[in-house]
Amino acid sequence: MELYHGRPEETEGRLPREVRTYDFLDSLGIEYMRTDHERADNMEACNEIDAVLEVIICKNLFLCNRQKTKFYLLMMPGDKKFKTKELSKQINSARLSFADAEAMHAYLDIEPGAVSIMGLMNDKDHVVQLLIDEDVLKDEYLGCHPCVCTSSLKLRTSDVMEKFLPATGHNYRTVYLTGEE
Repeated sequence: MELYHGRPEETEGRLPREVRTYDFLDSLGIEYMRTDHERADNMEACNEIDAVLEVIICKNLFLCNRQKTKFYLLMMPGDKKFKTKELSKQINSARLSFADAEAMHAYLDIEPGAVSIMGLMNDKDHVVQLLIDEDVLKDEYLGCHPCVCTSSLKLRTSDVMEKFLPATGHNYRTVYLTGEE
């Protein structure tokens, strides 16, 4: 894996959702580092990507309530355990579960395995509420996918909060997850 500054020189063979991500970031003047890789489906592969980017890729979970009327994108440190009960209390939503692939595609234009804050640029109706664990906000940089699971990005957290989110029209709610049993 190599580390690149910005978008790929050649976009042929890349999915339109990935190219749109680079276009959107570039239009906002957000600088980013990128690496291309195979689909990461185990922790060893994720650790290799983290080492190249020198950042821990955020764990991004796409959740919904039981009625499937409220959808949430949760960003948390990749090494922190997720406890549904802990989050449910904070957002007053009992029975949280993982949203299905159809909802993920409909609202974020993302496939399973590529869930990312970048998908919020596709949520024009602002259906998805962004939840960010306090520890993600403490880091200077964050790592995420550009709407595909075969590339990863490193961005300044401040650029994501102060440029990217306002451009998408999304706000966020800080949550406090301990990751403890």
